[in-house]
Amino acid sequence: MYKTLFLCTGNSCRSLMAEGLLRHLGQGRFVAFSAGTHPKPVHPLAIRAMQEIGIGISAQSSKPLDQYLNEHFDLIITFCDRAHEHCPVSPGDA
Repeated sequence: MYKTLFLCTGNSCRSLMAEGLLRHLGQGRFVAFSAGTHPKPVHPLAIRAMQEIGIGISAQSSKPLDQYLNEHFDLIITFCDRAHEHCPVSPGDA
């Protein structure tokens, strides 16, 4: 199993949607998480867009990157340069 973290600034749309997609499509091969460098509330249009393709993310919540600083991930995917600048190395590698 591959432990994956999707990271963006707000953790309100893209990273939450990616987490939901990987959980749904990964068929147990991935454990997906998401976080933000400056988390904001989940955007209702993200929930609606995912519902339209049959994936529920309404139970997910925005989380700060700090929550995962002591964890190891096999893969970290950043969605913007700002998030990448706040996380230049993998959490848990320091």
